[in-house]
Amino acid sequence: MMNNKPLYVTQPSLPPLEDLQPYLEMIWNNKILTNGGPLHQEFETRLAEYLGVEHVSLFTNCTVALITALQALRVSGEVITTPYSFVATAHSLLWNGLQPVFVDIDPDTFNLDPERIEAAITPQTTAIMPVHCYGNPCDVDRIQKIADVHGLKVIYDAAHAFGVKRNGESILRHGDLSVLSFHATKVFNTFEGGAIVSPDAKTKRRIDFLKNFGFADEVTVVAPGINGKMDELHAAIGLLQLNHVDEAIRKRRDIDMSYRVRFTGLPGIECLDVPKNVEWNYSYFPIRVKPGYRLSRDELYNELKKQGVFSRRYFFPLISDMSMYRGLPSAAMANLPAATMAANEILCLPIFPDMTEADIERVSHVLMNEATTVLE
Repeated sequence: MMNNKPLYVTQPSLPPLEDLQPYLEMIWNNKILTNGGPLHQEFETRLAEYLGVEHVSLFTNCTVALITALQALRVSGEVITTPYSFVATAHSLLWNGLQPVFVDIDPDTFNLDPERIEAAITPQTTAIMPVHCYGNPCDVDRIQKIADVHGLKVIYDAAHAFGVKRNGESILRHGDLSVLSFHATKVFNTFEGGAIVSPDAKTKRRIDFLKNFGFADEVTVVAPGINGKMDELHAAIGLLQLNHVDEAIRKRRDIDMSYRVRFTGLPGIECLDVPKNVEWNYSYFPIRVKPGYRLSRDELYNELKKQGVFSRRYFFPLISDMSMYRGLPSAAMANLPAATMAANEILCLPIFPDMTEADIERVSHVLMNEATTVLE
């Protein structure tokens, strides 16, 4: 008898509750709740050390961090970005009065296709905002060369890329800025939260002003900033999570491997290739549901749901298909064949550290059963 308890695409990883108590007592005793308190400062330092970067600015969430990153670099005009992402990527551009220019993705990595980036540059283009989709690193070297030739800024939406390394180096060290998400669904969470990784102290200082209303000191406001500060409670959660994130990633890797073993040779089901020379974080487990499978992607999605397994169509619909974007010339479906195909084929299966072998078997059973069902 299969377990009918709902199984969601993700489940937040949480530290032991009793470990939070000392931090709560510290907050209650010193009565510093926000504005760069001691836990905030400690978390910022330890996080930078863990990630292998020098300058981190903590934020209340990734979306506010994206908006602030664009402000910090004084981006204007057009920004080349991906239609295959969560809506916050493009929304951050609209909130800054910028025009997104969508270009197609590489059909294998699901990241921006550098060839398409160069072709989309106009005199109004000032920046590129790529996404490390599913934590799979973009072609950072090629993108940087394009940016250097055309004098463009590069802001990476690294919401999926916590802890990811390429050739032993943090992927967050590329571009002008990288923006992280610590949302509850991510590999590393502070319930809600985010951060900007800066290349130098001067840029971090400007970002820190911007996230605190633009205050440089008690009476001096140097920019029209926003309230993007992370508070002490979320910083405490972050400090605790750093003690457990390596184990969480290891468990995710084991689940990833278990799925791959089960799906090897399954007609019409393709798993993403593990990136080469990359220390991955296994943040998602996307599969492509191809014509060789008995069900379409949406039919499989619905069949899983009937069995209490709530997969997700990350990312469907494309951002470019949404009402506030579909009128843009770059949003035309004909310009985005690889992204359109991915949006119609990709299904992200449940993956989180507390998944059991029984959970994995439950998900796999549905896929394998449907694959072996033969129409008369």
